[in-house]
Amino acid sequence: MTEYLDHPTAEDIALPAVLTALGDETRLAIIAILARNGEKAMTCGQFLQLGSKTAISYHVAKLREAGIIHVRPDGTRRLLTLRRDDLEHRFPGFLDSVVTSAVAMQTPEVLDYPAAPEIARGM
Repeated sequence: MTEYLDHPTAEDIALPAVLTALGDETRLAIIAILARNGEKAMTCGQFLQLGSKTAISYHVAKLREAGIIHVRPDGTRRLLTLRRDDLEHRFPGFLDSVVTSAVAMQTPEVLDYPAAPEIARGM
């Protein structure tokens, strides 16, 4: 049976929690990379250029708990996507502003990290 991960409902996403979660450079980098990847889900392993597995798991949990990303268990993997629609409904225009700033802060090495082969294989 697939494990369920708790996410706040769209109505329960609180701006203070979102702002707190986005107050970290690593989490902003994760948001920038997810945004660059569009609607395709990414795995936690695709963010290892930003830190250790433990650190990435921690940052992903903070983003999930704040309602910024959705994490779906898929076997031993966790598939990550931005909660664009929920955040746009709750705070119109906010995510676009955050993504624009987050992308501008990242180095090309971070944004162009070779995650594409992993995406192509469906990992």
